[in-house]
Amino acid sequence: MKNNLLLEGLSDAIGFIGGALLGFWGGRMLGLDLFAPGYGNASIGAIVLVGLGGGLGLQVARRWRAKHNDQSKD
Repeated sequence: MKNNLLLEGLSDAIGFIGGALLGFWGGRMLGLDLFAPGYGNASIGAIVLVGLGGGLGLQVARRWRAKHNDQSKD
């Protein structure tokens, strides 16, 4: 059980951080600056992309883990 919790935590963290980084770099490619002073449209857009990327990465990690668990039961 301890191994399962470690795998769950690590896969969630890797998925979230990976997705957030993809959102960050996608925003940079679109010219959006997350660290711009103030809360202009470009900064808000970058924040939204990082949040969406992190959430999508987390969901991908959870689906991967569920698929992996289903295959190990067979």
